[in-house]
This record gives sequence, C-alpha cells and structure tokens, in this order.
Amino acid sequence: EDAQSAMNQTLVWSERARNAKKDKTNLFGIIQGATYADLRKKSAQATVDLDFDGYAIGGLCLGEPSDVTYEMIDALREFIPAQKVCYLMGAGYPEDIIEAVRRGVDMFDCVLPTRNGRTGTAFTSQGRITIRNAQYLTDFTPLDPNCNCYTCQNFTRAYLRHLFIAGEVLGPKLLTLHNLHFYLNLIKNIRLHIEQNDFLSWSTEFLTSYSSKNNQIEK
Repeated sequence: EDAQSAMNQTLVWSERARNAKKDKTNLFGIIQGATYADLRKKSAQATVDLDFDGYAIGGLCLGEPSDVTYEMIDALREFIPAQKVCYLMGAGYPEDIIEAVRRGVDMFDCVLPTRNGRTGTAFTSQGRITIRNAQYLTDFTPLDPNCNCYTCQNFTRAYLRHLFIAGEVLGPKLLTLHNLHFYLNLIKNIRLHIEQNDFLSWSTEFLTSYSSKNNQIEK
C-alpha cells in the first residue's frame, strides 16, 4: 500500500514536471514501484506515456538481493523505448553494472568508488580488497597487477596499508584514484565489447572471474 501510494505520488510529480518543461533540457521520468513487478510495470507504462527524454529506474540498489534488482529491471524491458536512455539509479557494484547493461541499461551513478576508496576498500580485476587487512602487511605487489593507474604503478599493497593504519590522508586519495580508474576502465571495456558485438561472452567471463560482494580474493 505504501509502495503504491509513493508510486502514484511520483506519477503526479512526473506529469507536473513534464508539463512545466519549457526549454530543451533533457528531463527524465522516474519509474518506481519498490520490488513489486506489477507496480513497476504500471509505473513504467504511465511514465513512458508522458514521453520523457529518458527514463530512470529508482527505488532499487538499496540493499535488496541482486536477483530481485535484476527481476525488477527485466519487468520493465518491454516498456522503456530502446531509443531512449535508461538510467539505473544507485547501481555501483561492477557485477550489478554488467548485469544491468545486459538488460538494456545505459547510465549509472554511485558513490562506491570514492566512498570505498576513502574507507580502505579497492576494486581490482580479481575482486575487492580491504587494504587494512593484516594479510597485506608484507605484500609488496601492486594493488592490482592488471591496472596501469598511478597508484598501482607506484605503490605496493603493504605501503598502502601502512598509510591507512597510520591515518595518512594520502591513503584514501590513492585508493580513490585507483577506484575511479577501475570504473572508467570498466565502462570503457563495456562500450568496446558492445561495439565489437561480443559483450555477452566478455561479460560472462568477467562475472565468472570477479567478485566484489563476496570478497573471494581474500578467502
């Protein structure tokens, strides 16, 4: 009942915003409905009928299981026009981005690269690293051997751990720099493999070898 009420209110605001638009600024309609497929579909149809420049999927990536997130995106695919931009709000884990792109999503936003960098967590080609962990005390390898960012080319895991343990501000800056590089490279690869028409096979390989949620690299 609360989800339906919130969805209806969003539709009221969406129509008001659409009618008030006077300039050429792109305006996105936001699709709501919590984790109820029927509400999602109703919201999508009504929002698309208003003919926005793009469509945002809101109310997901808030702690629900990933399979629920993907199920909700799947429920919307038939409603969002292929020629319009589709934006998944708040999606940030690399595997969630990959799965969303597989389902036709074009845009994302998230604080994970910077927030995790500030608190000592790095995203790497093998998975997620918590650099404060004791296992990195004498680890003199790069943060990510497959990365060419400034951090990975100049600092070891052991030194980065030292920076965090010592409370040096350089540590969060270096991990944030690396994480941003990692995400930019991820999106670059997604675009490349879409253009090469082998995104499905590449993304399957990526998802098989990567884990940021389960910390497989640290087991």
